[in-house]
Amino acid sequence: MTPRLRRLWPVLLLPMLLNAAESPKLGSTIFTWEGFTAKPTAVGERREVTRLPTATLREFQSHISTLNPTLASHPPHTHPQEELIILREGELDVHINGTNTRVGPGSVFFFASNDPHAVRNAGDKPATYFVFNFTTAVTAEMRGKAPLPADAARLGSAVFPWDKLVATETKVGERRALASLPTATLANFSVHVTTIRAGLAPHAPHRHPDEEIVLVKEGKLDVTVNGVTTRVGPGAVLFLASNDEHGWKNVGETDATYYVIRVKSEATPAVVAQN
Repeated sequence: MTPRLRRLWPVLLLPMLLNAAESPKLGSTIFTWEGFTAKPTAVGERREVTRLPTATLREFQSHISTLNPTLASHPPHTHPQEELIILREGELDVHINGTNTRVGPGSVFFFASNDPHAVRNAGDKPATYFVFNFTTAVTAEMRGKAPLPADAARLGSAVFPWDKLVATETKVGERRALASLPTATLANFSVHVTTIRAGLAPHAPHRHPDEEIVLVKEGKLDVTVNGVTTRVGPGAVLFLASNDEHGWKNVGETDATYYVIRVKSEATPAVVAQN
């Protein structure tokens, strides 16, 4: 090796080392409730789901928290990444910008970028909830800034109590629509709840550019992703990567109900990938 090449070698090697150190991207993954490990915390329990970049998100982070009665997860706080929480069981007081809302099982709440928020167990039994955090390229631009002002064309912090959601009949069951709007950091954020009757499927296997998260509330599904089928039940979390083929069918004897979250960012492809 020549002296000049020896001097240049660290410069040439650095990009390769940085690329090697990057976290792998999360592909389509099925997380079953039985596969989660509960670890004790000062206020209850925590089950880790994932914390990785994806094809369209700088980071997708998810965990499951259990709060013991009367306790809070933490004082009201802020962060630039946007967050969605789905309450599995128990009763919570949800604090957003100084306002408290009491909600029960099945309820959903969204915390917009940099809005002060917190939750406290308002019941006499443990409360368990799923947490989903979304980080995009725009998230970094929001760090240290004030929350964006209210805008009817953008989803701000909101609470969706389960008993206030309106069920609309479909060909295979029911649908409860919550929101489908841009946010402070996402090009679009869509949430709905689907119920399908026993033996039915909501649609044929399909694919789309936006990434999708599904949380099974109740029932039993056979989930097929890229030709591989997995049976899941309540508490399962499905992450469906951009343009991966996916579909499912209710294989139980009762209704199956699940939450659907679809996210679009600046990195979401504009078209559906072809086989």
